[in-house]
Amino acid sequence: MKNIFSFLTLITIAMFLTNCSHDPKIYAKNEPKIDIRQYFNGDLEAFGILQDRSGKVIKTFTVDIKGSWKGNVGTLVEHFEFSDGKNDHRTWTLKMIDDHNFTGTAHDIVNISQGQQYGNAVKMDYVITIPVDGKKYDIKVKDWLYLVDDKSLINVSDMTKFGFRVGRLAIGFKKLN
Repeated sequence: MKNIFSFLTLITIAMFLTNCSHDPKIYAKNEPKIDIRQYFNGDLEAFGILQDRSGKVIKTFTVDIKGSWKGNVGTLVEHFEFSDGKNDHRTWTLKMIDDHNFTGTAHDIVNISQGQQYGNAVKMDYVITIPVDGKKYDIKVKDWLYLVDDKSLINVSDMTKFGFRVGRLAIGFKKLN
């Protein structure tokens, strides 16, 4: 019984640690400053990798993105091409609440994503429905985006299910105009 209790305690601590995250406000003084209304306005291209939970790259992909804003409401139209020949698309609707906080919705996002931007960093938390082998899974995503310069941005996304990492994305963005 003692071993079971120790094992459950260890699992609980591990789940807590994998869900801990730093606050995006720690990047408030970092330059260059990002404003998603400016960066995600116009044409962008991106490329990335998808890793499984062990870190093995299971797919590569490219993305064409067109962003537009009307006031504090933005639309990002994304077209994905994956290394396995599959294509996908997502249209995000982003709504700025104030200069630091925003929400986002898309067809495969469960409920509403929550986002924050401070300094050169953006953090988004959401749940996405992903089809795998004819089944659909709701996966929790924690996105971190870091502006490198006025044209370049790096995105790292950790994906978890029941508190355990099931995958990771790394994406490089380039603003075209």
